[in-house]
Order: sequence, then structure tokens, then C-alpha cells
Amino acid sequence: MLTRTVKISNVTNLSDARYCAGMGVEMLGFSIDQDSPNYISPKKFEEICSWLAGVQLVAETSQTDPELLIKALADYPVHYVQVESPGLLTYLQSELSLPLILRVSVDTYDTSDIYSILSRYGDSVAYFLLESDANTPVTEEWIHVLSEISKEYPILIGFGLDDEITVNKLTETFPEIGIALRGSEEIRPGYKDFGSMMDILEALEEE
Repeated sequence: MLTRTVKISNVTNLSDARYCAGMGVEMLGFSIDQDSPNYISPKKFEEICSWLAGVQLVAETSQTDPELLIKALADYPVHYVQVESPGLLTYLQSELSLPLILRVSVDTYDTSDIYSILSRYGDSVAYFLLESDANTPVTEEWIHVLSEISKEYPILIGFGLDDEITVNKLTETFPEIGIALRGSEEIRPGYKDFGSMMDILEALEEE
């Protein structure tokens, strides 16, 4: 088992799903957006999840139209819904009985904006996922921010995780914080190089 909550985003294949579930990863995320390069059809989602047990499934979307999102979710029996638009949260709370994850891009918002977003929506979500598409490092400024927000809000950090050394430093410094990693493509069906994901998950294993 792992020492803390871990979420894997952008799962696209059974190799990632089974390996991560076997390692004790708590949440596996699947993109339900048809225009996403990581899109998983309802049929493939069902095929992958039929092999899994003991893991929470997350529908990941950047959809901003609430009615289209509700319609898409009908084909995905999940435990969580992850969105990027804060404006959807109130509507989804009224329409769904599922906990919500809000993805917050640290490329878009500076640290002062992060405080504002978390305080505004803290009562609406199960987790805030802080991610970067630009390989943003965990600077000393971010260390200070994380030390403040991780005490008050449920945080999954998904940036600056270059290796197990960085992950160990973060987890030792912030015992409340969760870790978010991303899946990747198979080399060919059934063959996968888990690379840094394996190193990081092994570093998070209980002794």
C-alpha cells in the first residue's frame, strides 16, 4: 500500500490501470472528452475497468457546458468527476451525487489567485488538483504556499514531480498532501515502460 492518496490522470490503457491498482493507487482518471488525445470511449472504459477492483474511478473533463457533461457522464459509471471550470461546481452539486475534483492549472494562476480559488470553492470539492502543462517546478514560493493550503484544503499536487527524491521531499514536508501523476501510452498492447511512475510509486510504498 501507499503512504498517501495518489491519483493517476489520463489513463488510456489496461497496463497502466492494472499496475497502478496493484500498487495501491486510490484514484484512476479517464478523459471523457472526445476531442482529447487521451479520450477513452465508454466501451474501452468498460473493458479496462472490468479488470480492476478496489480503485476509485474519475471522469476527467474540460467541458464547460453542464448539460453536455451530464449527458456524457451517463456512459461512465465513476466515483468522482474532475472539472476545470469552477462555474460548473454549483450545478454539478445539484445534479450529481458524486464528489468533485477541481483541476487548477498553476500555469494560469499565480499563487495569490490560488488562495482565492481555494477559499471560494473549498466547500464544493473533495480535492483540488494542482497541475502544470509547462513543467512548472516546485519553487520556494510554492513550498510556502503548499505549507499553508495543505493544512486547510485537500490538495493533490501534480507538478514538479520529476523524480522520487522530489516526491519524498514533498511528502515528508507536507504529510497531508496527495500526489497526482499521469499515465502514458503503451509501447504496444500489453507492453509498457512505467519509468518514473514506477520509481515514484515505489518511493511511496509503506515499509
